[in-house]
Amino acid sequence: MATVVPPPLSGGRGPRRQGALYSGGLTGERPVVPALLLELKAAAERAMEPRAYGYLHSAGMHRTVDANRAALDALRIVPRMLRNVAVRDTSTTLFGRTLPAPVLLAPIGVQELAHPEADLATARAAASRGVPMIFSNQASVPMEACATAMGDAPRWFQLYWGKNDDFARSLVERAEACGCEAIVVTLDTTMLGWRPVDLDHQFLPFMLGQGLAQYTSDPVFRSLLQRPPEEDVLAAAQLFSRIYSDPSLDWERLRSIRRWTKLPVVLKGIQHPRDAAHAAAEGWDAIVVSNHGGRQVDGAVGSAACLAACVDAVGGRCPVLFDSGVRGGADVFKALALGATAVLLGRPYIWGLAVAGEAGVAAVIDNLVADFDLTMGLAGVKDVGEITREWLAG
Repeated sequence: MATVVPPPLSGGRGPRRQGALYSGGLTGERPVVPALLLELKAAAERAMEPRAYGYLHSAGMHRTVDANRAALDALRIVPRMLRNVAVRDTSTTLFGRTLPAPVLLAPIGVQELAHPEADLATARAAASRGVPMIFSNQASVPMEACATAMGDAPRWFQLYWGKNDDFARSLVERAEACGCEAIVVTLDTTMLGWRPVDLDHQFLPFMLGQGLAQYTSDPVFRSLLQRPPEEDVLAAAQLFSRIYSDPSLDWERLRSIRRWTKLPVVLKGIQHPRDAAHAAAEGWDAIVVSNHGGRQVDGAVGSAACLAACVDAVGGRCPVLFDSGVRGGADVFKALALGATAVLLGRPYIWGLAVAGEAGVAAVIDNLVADFDLTMGLAGVKDVGEITREWLAG
């Protein structure tokens, strides 16, 4: 029996979502996708092979993952009363596009490890909710196929800038051609961090040809192979390993992307306020304060602990987005209170994908936006523009 994705929510998202779930309980239904994230995470782990779950979850000794949560948990919301919040507006505008909520789906690679439909299921769910999906450089499905599945819905493309500039340029040009509205250059992964879980499993999916769909569908990459990747997956994987990342990437080389595209360019992976100020001074279109979900530098500072300083350093010259550790509506509220325009949601939607495919991703989005809507109302806020540092303790 095919899984049916429920219709998108509109207006009063929190109470409507609550009502739908409570009503289901009257007929003995239980949600396939748990609202409690600890249960969702456990269900995803049961649904996946150990090495697949390990890859999507791995992050050194998890000290930075813990720091992300600690930094968000240290922030406390101070609700205001009697402010007439009967009608709330969770929408925001980013690069001229009005979004139903200040949430984007973060780029996550090798989604085939979680579900056979991989990025296509995520793309359809994101489109059904009007939430932008950031296509991963390490996708399991080519960006063009995902763009077709999304129709006119918003999408961005995330770039790992490796050793071959011709290939990087080709990816950027393909992204623009298939309707992506921004290019997100990931700065914090010019080499892979130390990931003991993957090392103990002796598992890197790219070596098996997984997560290489953007490469094997690219004319420049294919031109570098003696035989098509369909005939020699090992050779394609070896070529990937030679050009994937480049620790020599610097500000000067980064500027060349301006010759490749007219799209907004977003710099992801910034934590130090000096880097944020530098990005703003050079005129980059936005930054994402992120530590890659804690997957790169083990023992790094929690992303939320850097957000306010980076917002202040940018000084309104470009939007600041937030990533790493977002798990619920309160986290979205806190990030916006510190000055973020929107947040990127990562692991929870992959857990939803593993548990229930497209419907699972849609349910995770619905739950997060509903939680955010309720947090706004209970804190005494009618729209996202009202959310400032005034609503945080201290």
